[in-house]
Amino acid sequence: QVQFVESGGGLVQPGGSLRLSCAASGFIFTIKSMGWYRQAPGKQRELVARINSGGGSVYADYAKGRFTISRDNAKNTVYLQMNSLKPEDTAVYYCNIFPPGGGNWGQGTRVTVSS
Repeated sequence: QVQFVESGGGLVQPGGSLRLSCAASGFIFTIKSMGWYRQAPGKQRELVARINSGGGSVYADYAKGRFTISRDNAKNTVYLQMNSLKPEDTAVYYCNIFPPGGGNWGQGTRVTVSS
């Protein structure tokens, strides 16, 4: 079955960096666009960035210049490098196929940006 296992979150000070990883399985990873999503407390889940099978990427405005999405097709893994983190980046981060097809979400990885 389709599975996503996110990791790499944690507590970081404003201005710091984190690299999130997501191991995907249960589908043909190499042909799918992938996305990183986040859900902040009290808010709906939103798309942060997406990457197509060829490596082309698109970012939410707040992520441009700070976040970089990448993928390793040999490892069925997608990454999100986050720099210059801000308190408003605090959220649970998830990966999924883009667009997400159904209810197959992982547990996410929590990112807390606080001094």
